[in-house]
Amino acid sequence: MLRRLLPACLLLALSACSSHPDAAQPVSKEELAPAPTTSVVAPAAIETAAQVQRHLSDYATVKLTADLSAFDAGQKQMIALLVEAADSMNALYWKQSWGDRDALLAKIGDPAVREFAEINYGPWDRLDNDKPFVDGIGPRPAGAQFYPADMTKEQFEQSPLKDKTALYTLLRRDAQGQLVTVPYHEAYKAELEKTAGLLREAAKLAKDAGFRKYLTMRADALLSDDYQASDFAWMDMKSNPVDIVIGPIETYEDQLYGYKASYESYVLIKDQAWSAKLARFAKYLPELQRGLPVADKYKAEKPGSDADLNAYFAVYYGGDANVGAKTIAINLPNDEQVQLKKGTRRLQLENVMQAKFDKIMLPIAHELIADDQQKNLTFDAFFQNTMFHEVAHGLGIKNTLDGKGTVRKALKDQASSFEEGKADILGLYMVSKLADKGELDKSKLMDNYVTFLAGILRSVRFGASDAHAKANMVRFNFFKQQGAFSRDENTGRYRVDFDKMTAAMNALSAKLLTIQGDGDYAAAKQLTEQMGAVDAELAGDLKRLDQAHIPVDIRFEQGLDVLGLKKL
Repeated sequence: MLRRLLPACLLLALSACSSHPDAAQPVSKEELAPAPTTSVVAPAAIETAAQVQRHLSDYATVKLTADLSAFDAGQKQMIALLVEAADSMNALYWKQSWGDRDALLAKIGDPAVREFAEINYGPWDRLDNDKPFVDGIGPRPAGAQFYPADMTKEQFEQSPLKDKTALYTLLRRDAQGQLVTVPYHEAYKAELEKTAGLLREAAKLAKDAGFRKYLTMRADALLSDDYQASDFAWMDMKSNPVDIVIGPIETYEDQLYGYKASYESYVLIKDQAWSAKLARFAKYLPELQRGLPVADKYKAEKPGSDADLNAYFAVYYGGDANVGAKTIAINLPNDEQVQLKKGTRRLQLENVMQAKFDKIMLPIAHELIADDQQKNLTFDAFFQNTMFHEVAHGLGIKNTLDGKGTVRKALKDQASSFEEGKADILGLYMVSKLADKGELDKSKLMDNYVTFLAGILRSVRFGASDAHAKANMVRFNFFKQQGAFSRDENTGRYRVDFDKMTAAMNALSAKLLTIQGDGDYAAAKQLTEQMGAVDAELAGDLKRLDQAHIPVDIRFEQGLDVLGLKKL
């Protein structure tokens, strides 16, 4: 038996690669060799079938739907096509995260374990530090299916391949065992052609010219791996009532280097009324950048002024978006050039946000927040904290001060958690500054602080493999050191200290922004290792949440049937 069942099914789809950085040569798929594996006794799963059955209750079920009555028949057809396109990201993400989905599910006899594997897009529990729960499966490989299983970091670093760190290439070995790169659009050609066709059909039904242009350009991008033009088109699209986010976007799955993007998707229906209320905040981004609590050189970049804020009802999540902890807001594009020229769009997924607040945040607060501060936990504060987290991704610095490249490249596998941590802490900074300006109710600022602490306690339950959870643990431990909150030893409940939390917020903001601007990978890794762990006291408090049967996150009932639409 194999110690680590790392399927080579991706290799069957590969049709071209570059074997030298200066002279890319086509290599047939027959010449590509799977990575060697080691035959040992297969391990038993860490989780038993009975434990897996209990873990299914870690997810509260939420139905993803929206009122589509304002859309005519053609627009509903367009939405159905978008849902089909979004659904195609699931198969691609399975290939990136595990490999052959059907082969894995076929070997699982227990229905609950099979269901859990489908939720996790593989045999590792994404909400419990990637524990394997299928017999014969070892630890989750840090590089997922982006790199050969036998590749060492030294081999990767010494490889002369120019595009080895590119977002949209796979690393493989040729018949001689040499590392080669394979572009996504070649590796996944058949699936991407189908998805592009669905987007083009949807574009024909789009009434909004900007949305039609975006869909067409995004279809082209899927087949070329050149996404920048479609990102610019997406930024220019302001008024369409329907949206889709689709493609290889975030790099969370690549825990080896944080270089490779995973396929994901969202289909969204715009809440026009809420979006109008949010629009006024985007104009303050340049001013807030200038006021960041850090040395001037770390805030010299000027964020794009074309950013906007909108609220949506999510009606479909696919691929990387649908695994583990589900996002409640989106800040895109990730392309640093687009961000500096145009800014970003911040999409608040209000129906998913409301579900998490009702089913998870409130029950957590009832268990762990001091009685007299529970009144400060409000949905408005949760919405604001989440919204400004997304806005704060546009603050700070995108390129290192040494001129050697982006922060994302410099911080490697630490980049995602540091960016999430920066956005969390600067989101709270923005709330406080906007309250000072009178744009938010300053008398309610304590609500934001208490809700922020409850949000940390919610997010650290996602597991150490999650970028958001790592960021939250660093912040929790830093705040604890600074006295931003206290814990009553008798009740085990937490209480916010307003003034000390404000000071801690500014201190941590400066630390994270400085490490990012310096591109200091060693300092980033050291901070995560020192402050990214759950201590025994917090572990005991989190155990109380499990004993109270409070869900860790949510799963969705979604699709055409839920929306009352028909497959075309």
